[in-house]
Amino acid sequence: MRMLLTARMNTEHTNRALADGSLPKLIADIVEDLKPEAAYFTPMEGDRTCMFVFDMAESAQLPPISEPFFLAGARVSVTPVMNLDDLRTGLGNLKR
Repeated sequence: MRMLLTARMNTEHTNRALADGSLPKLIADIVEDLKPEAAYFTPMEGDRTCMFVFDMAESAQLPPISEPFFLAGARVSVTPVMNLDDLRTGLGNLKR
């Protein structure tokens, strides 16, 4: 299932991770593991934030996916999402 992971990273944690050089490695490792179809990075409410759209085959994947962000002091949300093709298919399957 296509999912959107949003990680709002604690500024103090990420300032230290930038200073010690570990933030780029953290992001690279996560991208390598998730293999997202899209990755976005933006400030959100004063926090460094990353958003990844990725495929999650089973819910048991959630702990290994989210734990690196929790360990980095992030607030994490994971939400099912659709692209336009998914929406069109879903709407086409509605009973009238």
